[in-house]
Amino acid sequence: MKKQYPKPKLVPVPSPNMVPERDVDKSPILECRHLGIDFGGLSAVADFDMAIGRTEIAGLIGPNGAGKTTVFNLLTKVYQPTRGTILLDGQDTHSMTTAQVSKAGIARTFQNIRLFSKLSVEDNVKIGLHNQTPYPMWSGILRLPSYWKQEKVAHERAMELLSIFDMQDLADHQAGSLPYGAQRRLEIVRALATGPSLLLLDEPAAGMNPSETAELMDNIVKIRDTFQIAIMLIEHDMNLVMGICEGICVLNFGKIIAKGTPEEIQSNPAVIEAYLGKKKEA
Repeated sequence: MKKQYPKPKLVPVPSPNMVPERDVDKSPILECRHLGIDFGGLSAVADFDMAIGRTEIAGLIGPNGAGKTTVFNLLTKVYQPTRGTILLDGQDTHSMTTAQVSKAGIARTFQNIRLFSKLSVEDNVKIGLHNQTPYPMWSGILRLPSYWKQEKVAHERAMELLSIFDMQDLADHQAGSLPYGAQRRLEIVRALATGPSLLLLDEPAAGMNPSETAELMDNIVKIRDTFQIAIMLIEHDMNLVMGICEGICVLNFGKIIAKGTPEEIQSNPAVIEAYLGKKKEA
């Protein structure tokens, strides 16, 4: 029997967007206004408008080449927008670098896993903790008490985060030796280690079997509920998207063609045409 996740009502916010009803009394964690980017004479993303509530699980879907990962690259400043505005917790990120956006509260995973494969599982998570466990460089070089204190804190925090996916027993394993699904989960844990307010997941279920995908769905909801953060995911597995996403945005050729609840998206003729193609007239 397919598991059902509770879906809140979507309500308007002071912009042409919707957020879950539970988030309506708080400003959106992310707002994109007329966001766009050109590569040469080609407009890869155009007039992208979207808001995400502070505890929303949002979906960004569309056919291959629609511009979904380009949007993630714009949000994380891998690309600088040609036009438009990105507001993160009300702050314009226009002048921010990728590192500054990370410190401000956006973390992401990638289509292609990007772990430090030669390092241990725990060390990969500790790398993500750099925003939260700072100590002076000379303290680390000289191995002063402050360094060991921070290392103890980092170890405990890393183990706590790994326990979300029951991976604490793998802490000493080399990251590159893990099965594919476990590497995917580790990348999510490392992203969480940065302490984000918005977590971007780029095809988190890619390469997973149905059992792993079902477990991933439970864990995404668990992450949202535990950390009270927003999650936005790109995914081609429609069972996952329709199962856990509260608001969904559909891209095609770099432009939004539909926004709404899973039920609204599933019955939208423009979405059906984008995925299945237009039926030929008899």
